[in-house]
Amino acid sequence: MAEPARKKNKYNADKRFKRLRKNVGKAIVDYGMIGDGDRVMVCLSGGKDSYAMLDLLLSLQRRAPVDFELFAVSLDQKQPGFPEHVLPEYLESIGVKYHVIERDTYSVVKRVIPEGKTTCGLCSRLRRGNLYNYAKENGYTKIALGHHLDDIVETFFLNLLHGGSLKAMPPKLKSDDGDNVVIRPLAYCRESDLEKLAATRDYPIIPCNLCGSQPNLQRQVIKEMLAEWDKRKPGRTETIFKALTNVAPSQLCDTNLFDFAGLDEIADSAPLSVTDWLRSGKTAPGAA
Repeated sequence: MAEPARKKNKYNADKRFKRLRKNVGKAIVDYGMIGDGDRVMVCLSGGKDSYAMLDLLLSLQRRAPVDFELFAVSLDQKQPGFPEHVLPEYLESIGVKYHVIERDTYSVVKRVIPEGKTTCGLCSRLRRGNLYNYAKENGYTKIALGHHLDDIVETFFLNLLHGGSLKAMPPKLKSDDGDNVVIRPLAYCRESDLEKLAATRDYPIIPCNLCGSQPNLQRQVIKEMLAEWDKRKPGRTETIFKALTNVAPSQLCDTNLFDFAGLDEIADSAPLSVTDWLRSGKTAPGAA
């Protein structure tokens, strides 16, 4: 490669990294993901997204106005042929503290799920349970997962089309057991940018041979649908994500989120506009 082209590629790669780091920093601030004194458990799967998340968090840690710790944790699920040495060697090379949890969830999944059926649901539950337990036992205050903007939008459509609910992946949440706070620092990052980052940073990617051979997963169908939409109208996925941050409960149909019945009471007792009522903070009975 000629020197001018090499310099241009490096410039573009540096620019992309800085843009991604800015997006991660904004997500952290917007959702209050990381605070002073936090011990953040960064979950590494061996895929491009978790590598990028660790890379970007390390860069932010050096510049952040607050003091927090990062620990890399991965789960060896005992899949046949899993290269156990890859993650430890990489983490040692960049000087990051790490721990590998060894659990044979692979055998459980293969025993429970019939051949040809989707394994991702059970696999993810087992993986999540082991990671959550480890975080709780070792005093980590935050668990960082590598889901990005595309994952969030895809999950929204999976729930919409197959689950009959309007929900996605929140950038920050408390686990069902109430013991862990989960954060998704890549919430504002596009997968295409992360793919390019992985190529330039030369992460040692470990493919998943448990579910990676299931091309007909509903998530893959949704991914292809969104890719086609983006091709026809660039920026559509970002617009959908923006919609998830700009919800108007009064324009939907959930009586647990909006007191539709109470609108009659307001009309009888007012002069109080619906806008004023919404601003007053009144919620429907039993609403969260």
